[in-house]
Amino acid sequence: QVQLVESGGGLVQAGGSLRLSCAASGRIGSNYAMGWFRQAPGKERVFVASISVNGARTLYADSMKGRLTISRDNAKNTVYLQMNSLKPEDTAVYYCAASSSLYGDPTSKYEYWGQGTQVTVSS
Repeated sequence: QVQLVESGGGLVQAGGSLRLSCAASGRIGSNYAMGWFRQAPGKERVFVASISVNGARTLYADSMKGRLTISRDNAKNTVYLQMNSLKPEDTAVYYCAASSSLYGDPTSKYEYWGQGTQVTVSS
């Protein structure tokens, strides 16, 4: 069983940066690809980024490519999402998730989810 807790969200002005963290209670290092998703008000939850089990492969949503960096520290059981040049349309609840697949592709099954952290970008 894996429990995920996100942190680092908040209110930021357009053009600013935030670094989200996802702390896992279980050992994710050798077992889970990790992903970030977001859900804006009135919209479906969508894929943002993922990182493979060994950290060698990362994927990003086209809408945010070039502004994101996903990373993981398996020794700390923590995954990070660095977000730069934020835009008002990036406002959403951001969720961390764990997938038993190797790469955590957007269509992979994600078995565990955090409660989410709110990111609000003001114009």
